[in-house]
Amino acid sequence: MSTQIVPLIVCGGSGTRLWPASRASRPKQFLPLFGDLSTFQETMRRVSGADVFGRPVIVTNQDHRFLVADQLLSIGVEADIVLEPEARDSGPAIAAGAAFIAARDGAKTPVLTLAADHRVRDIEGFRAACVAARRGAAKKSIVTFGVVPNQPATGYGYIEVGEPLTDGVMKVRRFVEKPDAETATRYVREGYLWNSGNFLFEAGFFLAEYARCEPETVEAVNEAVAKGKLDLGFLRLDAEAFARCGKRSVDYAVMEKTQAAAVVPASFDWSDVGSWGAVRELSPQDEAGNAMLGEALFVNARNNLVSSERQLVCVVGLDDLAVITTGDAVLVARRDDAAGIKALVEKLKQSHNGLTQDHLQSFRPWGHYKSLDLGARHQVKRIVVKPGGQLSLQKHHHRSEHWIVVRGVANVSINGQIKTLHENESIYIPIGSTHRLENPGKIELELIEVQTGSYLGEDDIIRIEDIYNRAAS
Repeated sequence: MSTQIVPLIVCGGSGTRLWPASRASRPKQFLPLFGDLSTFQETMRRVSGADVFGRPVIVTNQDHRFLVADQLLSIGVEADIVLEPEARDSGPAIAAGAAFIAARDGAKTPVLTLAADHRVRDIEGFRAACVAARRGAAKKSIVTFGVVPNQPATGYGYIEVGEPLTDGVMKVRRFVEKPDAETATRYVREGYLWNSGNFLFEAGFFLAEYARCEPETVEAVNEAVAKGKLDLGFLRLDAEAFARCGKRSVDYAVMEKTQAAAVVPASFDWSDVGSWGAVRELSPQDEAGNAMLGEALFVNARNNLVSSERQLVCVVGLDDLAVITTGDAVLVARRDDAAGIKALVEKLKQSHNGLTQDHLQSFRPWGHYKSLDLGARHQVKRIVVKPGGQLSLQKHHHRSEHWIVVRGVANVSINGQIKTLHENESIYIPIGSTHRLENPGKIELELIEVQTGSYLGEDDIIRIEDIYNRAAS
């Protein structure tokens, strides 16, 4: 048995229950909700250390690939990144990661599958549970982590524990769905565990169990990995093969059907950060139970959460609310009404879909930009380009642009002519001109872009060349 556990981190999901902070282009796992690091970065830090863990594998989608790479770079962690051609739920994503690890490290490699948006603060307790789960996996079991409940929560599935398998590991008698409050209270009294949705198994054994339940999916996954292509350091799974996978969660596809499920009763703290109420519980609070991310004042108010990017938010005489403000949206909701917020996002997709997709600040592989002002025929953006970053060679049919350098150095190409700009210098790009922006310096390039024209949408970008291999839009 390998002595190192290989972490397999799944970065799917859009985090709609944490709107408006979480959006499709930058969902909750990539947000710094509890400090300087995102939950994805905290997860990667938690599985670092060659004494227990090997080189991680991350499964994500094309839209988030550079975001994943940037967040790994900023914490000094290296990993192999596998790209799903399309979302097929957690079952195929985990199977693809397991197949990649089996090919890279061997079929008996112990694999630790974690969601990127969960939070654990007891690192030593977490590591001890992983070591115990590795013993269970060696007994040809798929071991899940069952968290010892500290309250009868209705938002989690539960695990009924069976007889012992090995030291610190029990067999699973059954998985049960999210209960009502009365049933949850009984489950806690009878020793049931919360189902964390994280697993440890040997790569080959998991794939064999999956194949026993859904052979077509595992055949498709193996083909998708075998035919995968490297692209700028990412492994792109073969799209045609991956599309044949059954679209199912790992619980439904495997865990509810296998006879080889086991569980480690884990005492470490754990949360799936599934609501603004969970964010409040995990954040520092005042004596009245109020928590704030940003600036807030509370008068005769209890157990509220305020998250504000810029504004001072004042709450008077109200309890149990979440007040979330961003540059383009404000949410006021019952703190724990995650289902209501999810329904709101579905409604927004029909009327204000852009507010579910992108923030005012949008991230790109070369850096990021933020919309500062938008009118009928103009838009003003603040653009930041990383050292060595380069926008695509592009043109626009409906707008002209004016760039003013605020900080750093810019190389600007217009119709093949290159000009270098320094701070306080500017340049004009006429409609239809082929142009490119590059940062040749060692510090970030910051500039203000003023767009004018009849149409200012991002889909008026005709990419001619792109070092990041993005499709033309």
